[in-house]
Amino acid sequence: MHTFSRRLAQTTLVTALASASFAQAQTVLSVSTWLPQTHAASVAQKDWCDAVEKETQGSVKCNILPKAVSAPPGTFDAVRDGLADVSFTVDGYTPGRFINTQVAEFPFLGDSSTTTSVAYQRIYSKYFAPLGEHRGVKVLAVFTHGPGIIFTVKEPVASAADVAKLKFRIGGGNINELAKVMGWNTTLKPATDSFELLSTGVMDGTFFPDESLQSMRLSMVKYATTFPGGLYNTSFVFMMNEAKYKALKPEEKAAVDKVSGEAAARLFGQGWDRVDAASREIQQKTGVTRQPASEAFISEVKHKQAALEDKWVAAAEAKGLKNARTVLAEFRAEIAKVK
Repeated sequence: MHTFSRRLAQTTLVTALASASFAQAQTVLSVSTWLPQTHAASVAQKDWCDAVEKETQGSVKCNILPKAVSAPPGTFDAVRDGLADVSFTVDGYTPGRFINTQVAEFPFLGDSSTTTSVAYQRIYSKYFAPLGEHRGVKVLAVFTHGPGIIFTVKEPVASAADVAKLKFRIGGGNINELAKVMGWNTTLKPATDSFELLSTGVMDGTFFPDESLQSMRLSMVKYATTFPGGLYNTSFVFMMNEAKYKALKPEEKAAVDKVSGEAAARLFGQGWDRVDAASREIQQKTGVTRQPASEAFISEVKHKQAALEDKWVAAAEAKGLKNARTVLAEFRAEIAKVK
């Protein structure tokens, strides 16, 4: 009996030590999202977490926080400062801070989040990452949402003049600059403010990709004006706290790198495309009236955008990007090539 008790105690001790060793060896990443947990970007972030856990055989896993550690505009700094280990944000939520990323926000880029996101990741890795505009965090990937659309509540818009009569929420970036030169009445607000702004009548409409009608519960929207390749796009950065990344073991870093970059850009893009498509079906059933922008409307946007592209080329080159106009042309060509 004494021998049995001693062996049992030894076994218990070994098990406890092994458990303690496992707990010590395991890295837990705190993951924050300011969008609903069911949103395409939040789901893609969780899918990335699952891929990391699988690739590291459980030595790295995520703890998805029940609420965001910061309002959307403060997310970059929150990850940089370690309030969360992993999150994503919109570059344009902090106007003037990021220059190179504006290239992914121009009109008429593409009709798929996947193709635009993967092409953007390739251009980012090749040209933008070495310039360190996102210094302070470990960039895991960059991506964009689907093509931007004009949504309105009470009346459709068929021309630039129609838009000028109404008030709109926008998310920042190039669309903010385009709205100014078009003479539109817009207010820069995070996506999460849209329901309140539209339901109370403070705003007459919003600029969004298709999926946002469902994810932001915008059932009051009745009209949509679409543009080939989108009126605008939005640049997102998916990131990790730099110190947390550096503290990973070499094999864990390799695993994180494997599921990041283009793989993560495609993950976010495919998720967004799926919900965009689902939203279009719902809009058809709920009676949202969709109309394509006229050639005159498109031409007016192109004319105003040309000056903004010149402005971006000058600003990007002043920040160290060489041959910015060539980079923009390469980006557009890359979008056309992505499968």
